Amino acid sequence: MPKGDHWSEQEIILTVADYMRMLSLELAGQPYNKTAHRRELLNLLNGRTNGAVELKHQNISAVLRDLNCLWIAGYKPRSNYQEALAIHVEDWINTHPEFDRVSQSAVEQPAFVPSDIEFSRLVVDAPIPSKKIGDPRGAYAPVRTASKRDYVAQEARNADLGDAGEILALSYEEYRLRSAGKPKLAERIDRVSKSQGDGLGYDILSFEVTGKERFIEVKTTAFAKETPFYATRNEISFSEDFRDQFHLYRLFDFRNSPRLFWLQGAISKHCTMDPVSFICRLH
Repeated sequence: MPKGDHWSEQEIILTVADYMRMLSLELAGQPYNKTAHRRELLNLLNGRTNGAVELKHQNISAVLRDLNCLWIAGYKPRSNYQEALAIHVEDWINTHPEFDRVSQSAVEQPAFVPSDIEFSRLVVDAPIPSKKIGDPRGAYAPVRTASKRDYVAQEARNADLGDAGEILALSYEEYRLRSAGKPKLAERIDRVSKSQGDGLGYDILSFEVTGKERFIEVKTTAFAKETPFYATRNEISFSEDFRDQFHLYRLFDFRNSPRLFWLQGAISKHCTMDPVSFICRLH
Protein backbone atom coordinates (compact mmCIF):
# COMPACT_ATOMS: atom_id res chain seq x y z
CA MET A 1 0.00 0.00 0.00
CA PRO A 2 1.24 3.52 -0.69
CA LYS A 3 2.34 5.69 2.19
CA GLY A 4 -0.17 8.45 2.92
CA ASP A 5 -1.78 10.15 -0.02
CA HIS A 6 1.38 10.98 -1.97
CA TRP A 7 1.14 9.99 -5.62
CA SER A 8 4.32 9.25 -7.48
CA GLU A 9 5.06 11.05 -10.72
CA GLN A 10 4.55 7.81 -12.64
CA GLU A 11 1.13 7.28 -11.05
CA ILE A 12 0.10 10.81 -12.02
CA ILE A 13 1.32 10.35 -15.59
CA LEU A 14 -0.61 7.09 -15.97
CA THR A 15 -3.79 8.50 -14.44
CA VAL A 16 -3.74 11.67 -16.53
CA ALA A 17 -3.13 9.68 -19.72
CA ASP A 18 -6.02 7.32 -19.00
CA TYR A 19 -8.41 10.16 -18.13
CA MET A 20 -7.49 12.10 -21.27
CA ARG A 21 -8.00 9.04 -23.45
CA MET A 22 -11.51 8.66 -22.02
CA LEU A 23 -12.21 12.36 -22.51
CA SER A 24 -10.99 12.27 -26.11
CA LEU A 25 -13.31 9.35 -26.86
CA GLU A 26 -16.23 11.17 -25.21
CA LEU A 27 -15.61 14.35 -27.21
CA ALA A 28 -15.44 12.29 -30.39
CA GLY A 29 -18.80 10.68 -29.57
CA GLN A 30 -17.25 7.22 -29.24
CA PRO A 31 -18.33 4.81 -26.49
CA TYR A 32 -16.01 3.65 -23.72
CA ASN A 33 -16.34 1.82 -20.41
CA LYS A 34 -15.30 3.81 -17.34
CA THR A 35 -15.27 0.73 -15.13
CA ALA A 36 -12.98 -1.15 -17.48
CA HIS A 37 -10.64 1.83 -17.74
CA ARG A 38 -10.49 2.18 -13.96
CA ARG A 39 -9.86 -1.54 -13.49
CA GLU A 40 -6.95 -1.51 -15.93
CA LEU A 41 -5.53 1.66 -14.39
CA LEU A 42 -5.67 0.27 -10.86
CA ASN A 43 -3.49 -2.63 -11.95
CA LEU A 44 -0.77 -0.12 -12.85
CA LEU A 45 -0.96 1.96 -9.67
CA ASN A 46 0.60 1.46 -6.26
CA GLY A 47 -2.29 -0.13 -4.37
CA ARG A 48 -4.74 2.71 -4.95
CA THR A 49 -8.45 2.32 -4.22
CA ASN A 50 -11.39 3.07 -6.46
CA GLY A 51 -12.17 6.08 -4.26
CA ALA A 52 -8.65 7.46 -4.55
CA VAL A 53 -8.73 7.22 -8.34
CA GLU A 54 -12.19 8.84 -8.40
CA LEU A 55 -10.87 11.82 -6.43
CA LYS A 56 -7.86 12.14 -8.72
CA HIS A 57 -10.16 12.12 -11.72
CA GLN A 58 -12.16 14.95 -10.13
CA ASN A 59 -8.92 16.86 -9.59
CA ILE A 60 -8.08 16.44 -13.29
CA SER A 61 -11.53 17.78 -14.17
CA ALA A 62 -10.80 20.86 -12.05
CA VAL A 63 -7.48 21.42 -13.82
CA LEU A 64 -9.23 21.21 -17.19
CA ARG A 65 -11.93 23.62 -16.01
CA ASP A 66 -9.26 26.10 -14.94
CA LEU A 67 -7.63 25.77 -18.35
CA ASN A 68 -11.03 26.54 -19.96
CA CYS A 69 -11.03 23.05 -21.44
CA LEU A 70 -13.79 20.46 -21.39
CA TRP A 71 -13.91 17.54 -18.97
CA ILE A 72 -15.70 14.26 -18.37
CA ALA A 73 -19.14 15.16 -17.06
CA GLY A 74 -19.25 12.26 -14.61
CA TYR A 75 -16.22 13.56 -12.73
CA LYS A 76 -17.30 16.77 -11.01
CA PRO A 77 -14.37 19.20 -10.62
CA ARG A 78 -12.64 19.07 -7.24
CA SER A 79 -10.35 22.03 -6.77
CA ASN A 80 -7.85 20.91 -4.15
CA TYR A 81 -5.30 19.68 -6.63
CA GLN A 82 -1.52 20.00 -6.58
CA GLU A 83 0.45 21.98 -9.13
CA ALA A 84 2.29 18.82 -10.21
CA LEU A 85 -0.99 17.35 -11.46
CA ALA A 86 -1.82 20.50 -13.42
CA ILE A 87 1.60 20.53 -15.05
CA HIS A 88 1.18 16.92 -16.21
CA VAL A 89 -2.28 17.69 -17.63
CA GLU A 90 -0.83 20.62 -19.58
CA ASP A 91 2.07 18.51 -20.78
CA TRP A 92 -0.33 15.85 -22.04
CA ILE A 93 -2.40 18.45 -23.93
CA ASN A 94 0.69 20.04 -25.43
CA THR A 95 2.01 16.72 -26.71
CA HIS A 96 -1.31 15.49 -28.13
CA PRO A 97 -2.48 17.93 -30.85
CA GLU A 98 -5.38 15.60 -31.66
CA PHE A 99 -6.99 16.71 -28.39
CA ASP A 100 -7.23 20.25 -29.69
CA ARG A 101 -8.80 19.03 -32.92
CA VAL A 102 -11.41 16.85 -31.22
CA SER A 103 -12.21 19.59 -28.69
CA GLN A 104 -12.72 22.20 -31.39
CA SER A 105 -14.87 19.82 -33.37
CA ALA A 106 -17.02 19.13 -30.30
CA VAL A 107 -17.67 22.80 -29.47
CA GLU A 108 -18.30 23.82 -33.08
CA GLN A 109 -20.70 20.99 -33.90
CA PRO A 110 -24.14 22.21 -35.04
CA ALA A 111 -27.06 21.74 -32.67
CA PHE A 112 -30.78 21.32 -33.24
CA VAL A 113 -33.81 21.68 -31.00
CA PRO A 114 -34.80 18.24 -29.65
CA SER A 115 -38.26 17.06 -30.66
CA ASP A 116 -39.03 14.71 -27.77
CA ILE A 117 -38.43 16.78 -24.65
CA GLU A 118 -40.51 15.92 -21.59
CA PHE A 119 -40.82 19.38 -20.07
CA SER A 120 -42.03 18.07 -16.73
CA ARG A 121 -38.56 16.58 -16.21
CA LEU A 122 -36.44 19.26 -17.86
CA VAL A 123 -35.71 21.39 -14.79
CA VAL A 124 -33.22 20.19 -12.18
CA ASP A 125 -31.59 21.76 -9.13
CA ALA A 126 -28.71 24.17 -9.65
CA PRO A 127 -25.23 22.93 -8.69
CA ILE A 128 -24.59 22.99 -4.95
CA PRO A 129 -22.23 25.88 -4.12
CA SER A 130 -18.75 24.91 -3.04
CA LYS A 131 -18.05 25.21 0.68
CA LYS A 132 -14.67 26.69 -0.21
CA ILE A 133 -14.59 30.45 0.28
CA GLY A 134 -13.19 32.63 -2.48
CA ASP A 135 -12.11 31.66 -5.96
CA PRO A 136 -13.32 28.08 -6.71
CA ARG A 137 -10.31 27.47 -8.96
CA GLY A 138 -7.07 25.95 -7.82
CA ALA A 139 -4.03 28.10 -7.12
CA TYR A 140 -2.56 27.01 -10.44
CA ALA A 141 -2.78 29.12 -13.59
CA PRO A 142 -1.63 28.00 -17.04
CA VAL A 143 1.67 29.45 -18.15
CA ARG A 144 2.34 27.63 -21.40
CA THR A 145 1.04 29.48 -24.45
CA ALA A 146 -0.01 26.26 -26.16
CA SER A 147 -2.32 25.45 -23.24
CA LYS A 148 -4.13 28.78 -23.21
CA ARG A 149 -7.03 27.54 -25.28
CA ASP A 150 -10.57 28.51 -24.43
CA TYR A 151 -13.06 25.95 -25.61
CA VAL A 152 -15.72 27.54 -23.38
CA ALA A 153 -15.42 30.74 -25.43
CA GLN A 154 -15.44 28.80 -28.68
CA GLU A 155 -18.66 27.05 -27.70
CA ALA A 156 -20.19 30.38 -26.68
CA ARG A 157 -19.69 31.53 -30.28
CA ASN A 158 -21.59 28.52 -31.64
CA ALA A 159 -24.64 30.34 -33.00
CA ASP A 160 -26.55 27.13 -33.78
CA LEU A 161 -26.23 25.94 -30.19
CA GLY A 162 -27.22 29.29 -28.73
CA ASP A 163 -30.21 29.57 -31.05
CA ALA A 164 -31.42 26.05 -30.28
CA GLY A 165 -31.08 26.70 -26.55
CA GLU A 166 -33.18 29.86 -26.73
CA ILE A 167 -35.91 28.10 -28.70
CA LEU A 168 -36.02 25.25 -26.18
CA ALA A 169 -36.17 27.72 -23.27
CA LEU A 170 -38.97 29.59 -25.04
CA SER A 171 -40.95 26.35 -25.46
CA TYR A 172 -40.40 25.49 -21.80
CA GLU A 173 -41.74 28.89 -20.71
CA GLU A 174 -44.88 28.38 -22.77
CA TYR A 175 -45.28 24.95 -21.15
CA ARG A 176 -44.71 26.37 -17.64
CA LEU A 177 -47.33 29.07 -17.95
CA ARG A 178 -49.92 26.94 -19.74
CA SER A 179 -49.48 24.22 -17.10
CA ALA A 180 -50.15 26.86 -14.46
CA GLY A 181 -53.39 27.79 -16.17
CA LYS A 182 -52.06 31.01 -17.68
CA PRO A 183 -52.48 30.60 -21.46
CA LYS A 184 -52.88 34.34 -22.07
CA LEU A 185 -49.53 35.03 -20.40
CA ALA A 186 -47.98 32.22 -22.45
CA GLU A 187 -49.15 33.96 -25.62
CA ARG A 188 -47.35 37.16 -24.58
CA ILE A 189 -43.91 35.58 -24.23
CA ASP A 190 -41.43 37.34 -26.50
CA ARG A 191 -38.01 36.21 -27.67
CA VAL A 192 -36.63 39.73 -27.50
CA SER A 193 -33.18 38.70 -28.73
CA LYS A 194 -34.86 38.27 -32.13
CA SER A 195 -37.74 40.75 -31.99
CA GLN A 196 -35.74 43.66 -30.55
CA GLY A 197 -32.10 42.70 -31.00
CA ASP A 198 -29.42 40.95 -29.01
CA GLY A 199 -28.34 43.72 -26.67
CA LEU A 200 -31.01 44.23 -24.04
CA GLY A 201 -29.23 42.16 -21.40
CA TYR A 202 -31.65 39.22 -21.66
CA ASP A 203 -33.08 36.92 -24.35
CA ILE A 204 -36.69 36.14 -23.42
CA LEU A 205 -39.45 38.19 -21.85
CA SER A 206 -41.70 35.85 -19.90
CA PHE A 207 -43.95 36.14 -16.87
CA GLU A 208 -44.59 34.85 -13.39
CA VAL A 209 -48.03 33.38 -12.84
CA THR A 210 -48.90 36.67 -11.11
CA GLY A 211 -48.25 38.54 -14.36
CA LYS A 212 -44.96 40.05 -13.18
CA GLU A 213 -42.34 40.17 -15.93
CA ARG A 214 -39.57 37.57 -15.87
CA PHE A 215 -36.39 38.48 -17.77
CA ILE A 216 -34.53 35.38 -18.98
CA GLU A 217 -30.97 35.12 -20.25
CA VAL A 218 -30.25 31.71 -21.80
CA LYS A 219 -26.79 30.09 -21.69
CA THR A 220 -26.44 26.72 -23.39
CA THR A 221 -23.70 24.10 -23.29
CA ALA A 222 -23.46 20.61 -24.69
CA PHE A 223 -21.28 19.65 -21.75
CA ALA A 224 -21.31 19.34 -17.97
CA LYS A 225 -23.65 21.08 -15.55
CA GLU A 226 -20.78 23.01 -13.96
CA THR A 227 -19.28 24.22 -17.25
CA PRO A 228 -18.39 27.94 -16.97
CA PHE A 229 -20.11 30.42 -19.25
CA TYR A 230 -19.47 33.90 -20.56
CA ALA A 231 -21.66 36.88 -19.75
CA THR A 232 -21.50 40.31 -21.33
CA ARG A 233 -21.01 43.48 -19.33
CA ASN A 234 -24.57 44.42 -20.31
CA GLU A 235 -26.01 41.11 -19.05
CA ILE A 236 -24.19 41.47 -15.74
CA SER A 237 -25.37 45.05 -15.32
CA PHE A 238 -28.96 44.19 -16.27
CA SER A 239 -29.00 41.30 -13.78
CA GLU A 240 -27.97 43.75 -11.05
CA ASP A 241 -30.55 46.37 -11.98
CA PHE A 242 -33.42 43.88 -12.28
CA ARG A 243 -32.29 41.26 -9.78
CA ASP A 244 -35.85 40.54 -8.59
CA GLN A 245 -36.94 39.64 -12.12
CA PHE A 246 -33.76 38.34 -13.76
CA HIS A 247 -33.29 34.60 -14.31
CA LEU A 248 -30.30 32.97 -15.95
CA TYR A 249 -31.40 29.72 -17.59
CA ARG A 250 -28.53 27.28 -17.93
CA LEU A 251 -29.15 24.45 -20.38
CA PHE A 252 -26.54 21.68 -20.25
CA ASP A 253 -25.81 18.28 -21.82
CA PHE A 254 -27.81 19.73 -24.69
CA ARG A 255 -27.04 17.18 -27.39
CA ASN A 256 -27.51 14.06 -25.29
CA SER A 257 -30.15 14.74 -22.65
CA PRO A 258 -30.95 18.44 -22.26
CA ARG A 259 -31.66 19.67 -18.76
CA LEU A 260 -32.14 23.10 -17.29
CA PHE A 261 -31.47 24.88 -14.02
CA TRP A 262 -31.93 28.55 -13.34
CA LEU A 263 -30.23 31.14 -11.19
CA GLN A 264 -32.40 34.01 -10.00
CA GLY A 265 -30.99 37.42 -9.24
CA ALA A 266 -27.68 39.08 -10.01
CA ILE A 267 -25.21 36.84 -11.83
CA SER A 268 -22.50 37.90 -9.38
CA LYS A 269 -24.53 36.34 -6.56
CA HIS A 270 -24.00 32.87 -8.01
CA CYS A 271 -20.68 33.09 -9.84
CA THR A 272 -17.09 34.11 -9.51
CA MET A 273 -16.36 36.33 -12.51
CA ASP A 274 -13.15 37.29 -14.22
CA PRO A 275 -13.34 41.12 -14.39
CA VAL A 276 -11.66 41.23 -17.79
CA SER A 277 -13.17 38.37 -19.76
CA PHE A 278 -16.43 38.01 -17.76
CA ILE A 279 -16.16 34.24 -17.70
CA CYS A 280 -18.48 33.04 -14.95
CA ARG A 281 -17.70 30.04 -12.78
CA LEU A 282 -20.40 28.76 -10.44
CA HIS A 283 -19.53 29.11 -6.75
